Amino acid sequence: MATDTDRYAGAPRAMPTRNPADMLQIAGIEMVSWRRIWLVAGLVIAIALPFLFEGFTVFQLTRALIYAIAILGLNLLTGFNGQFSLGHSAFFAIGAYTTAIMMDRWEVAYYWTILPAAAVCFVAGFLFGLPALRLEGLYLALATFALATATPQILKYEPVAKFTGGVQGLDVFPDDSPVSFLSNDQWWYYFTLVVALIAFLVAWNLVRGRTGRAMIAIRDNPIASKTMGINTALYKSLTFGVSAAFTGVAGALEAIVIQFVAPDSFTFLLAVSFLVGLVVGGIGSIPGAIFGGLFILLIPNWADQISQGLSWAIYGLFLIGAVYVMPAGAAGLVRLVTMRLAKKPSG
Repeated sequence: MATDTDRYAGAPRAMPTRNPADMLQIAGIEMVSWRRIWLVAGLVIAIALPFLFEGFTVFQLTRALIYAIAILGLNLLTGFNGQFSLGHSAFFAIGAYTTAIMMDRWEVAYYWTILPAAAVCFVAGFLFGLPALRLEGLYLALATFALATATPQILKYEPVAKFTGGVQGLDVFPDDSPVSFLSNDQWWYYFTLVVALIAFLVAWNLVRGRTGRAMIAIRDNPIASKTMGINTALYKSLTFGVSAAFTGVAGALEAIVIQFVAPDSFTFLLAVSFLVGLVVGGIGSIPGAIFGGLFILLIPNWADQISQGLSWAIYGLFLIGAVYVMPAGAAGLVRLVTMRLAKKPSG
């Protein structure tokens, strides 16, 4: 006679259920693992690039890193604090001219000019942020637009021109590569890469700290932030200053690498390019600034190589395609791919 045990011995066993909390924890660990893989792979590629390319290409990659730092500064203001700016070309110019004047007039070594350029831009951004506290949205955009359009004219103004060189600008002559097996282009690339890594690390820690949480809270709900005791006026002005400081560092590097500064190099079009890089890279994403820097520097050059007469039209098509394919920016696309790779098949 069959017992109950014998009767159900051949029945299929139910699969053990997984705790949703455990599944989320596993997915989170997988996400972190894939992010580390992306980070290590990116660093390895960045270090190897100067030996894979030569001359002008390395120079262009260096400038892409510089633009990435500038976009990172804009992202702190717009992406994490919700303040819209069309004037970051002005802070880029201030940083560049601070370095150029220190090197040309006072013969200061190039590596000692970067922090002073950041400090000058921080003060300029903080002071500009004070009256801008009363402005939001389009009105703030117009105010920063005025700053961007006025800066080149101020640099040409006669009382200022004796320091800035006026229309003719200033020549900058940094020392050659101190490393014998690196060319000048390779040296400037690695120097810029080190500064960029420091800038991104500082921004990462800033956003994840108390200040970053306050910035994001103000962006998401200013009224609730004020109710919670956050000094919104102070944090907005500080964010403007910090954002300008990052962009000023980029401007200083631009002066060192280009070895020349002139007012017409810092037009409103440059500010628009920073905004394009911000959108293409990903608003509110720190790694997205890298993709944005590559886009605004490399794509226009490729478009010009395809057709000089239609370069802007081709660039526009690239931009429309990028926004259509990556509505959350390149960083959003990478995040989506990472999430899908982190998912394990349900068993």
